[in-house]
Amino acid sequence: MEYLAIIVITFISGVLGTGIGGLIGVVLRRDSNKIVSLLLSFAAGIMLAVVCFDLMSEPVEMMKEGTLPSYTPIIVVAAVAAGYAVVYLLNFVIDKRTNHEVKHIDENHPSTADDLDELIHADHFQTHKKTNTNLFVAGLVMLTAIALHNLPEGMVIGASYALEPDVTANLFSGSGFIMAIVIGLHNIPEGMAVSVPLVSGGMKKVKAVSLTALSGVPTVLGALLGFVLGGINEVMLVISLGFASGAMLYVVFGELLPEAILMWKSKLPALSVFAGLLVGFLLVLF
Repeated sequence: MEYLAIIVITFISGVLGTGIGGLIGVVLRRDSNKIVSLLLSFAAGIMLAVVCFDLMSEPVEMMKEGTLPSYTPIIVVAAVAAGYAVVYLLNFVIDKRTNHEVKHIDENHPSTADDLDELIHADHFQTHKKTNTNLFVAGLVMLTAIALHNLPEGMVIGASYALEPDVTANLFSGSGFIMAIVIGLHNIPEGMAVSVPLVSGGMKKVKAVSLTALSGVPTVLGALLGFVLGGINEVMLVISLGFASGAMLYVVFGELLPEAILMWKSKLPALSVFAGLLVGFLLVLF
């Protein structure tokens, strides 16, 4: 019953959230960089608050209660670093194998993506569309890039639910539910970003929305993985929370925040992060 409940929650958050974004992108198909920038930065602020004020602090509280050893903070730091490094390396490999195919990305190009198309490799897809070669592979690269974000996001949801003594009783409360809502909202602009270039590249709208929604499936897989690992014992729970937090921090600092600021070069994205941080703090407390 617990697994089914987590699957349903993360399916709504990951698959449905991304799919709704894909549908909006297909229907509107217009430039909305400013709106997407604010949504991404606000979601990043809430994620940062939940990770720092809840997920990473929970093991310390458990240590103070005597249920975990005194070196628990070292385990947390190591797990966070490992989670950050794994997602960074996966993204690095994709960039290394695809960036050279896009003409405007060269040795003079900034190491951080300078628009949303680069973040999800939509520019890679468009390049292959123009040459009509390996278009399927280009689309797969795009979906994989988004899926890489969704897997650790799912792990955060699953590991958060592993903290609850009774998942079914606390399904709609606590940090797990908060993260599911935030990630679902954050997946909407990501879904928009995936579907628009797919349709622009000649894909049928229904197929584009379906593939966009499928890119959210790793959220469910990540949630199950985080929940299973976190349920083995308290040490594994700490490792699971730390790893998922590190992966999430990479998504926040390595992707969402740089992209939000680059999409709208203004002080408002930073203000949106600040607002999200405060809202996330209140959500953790209440």
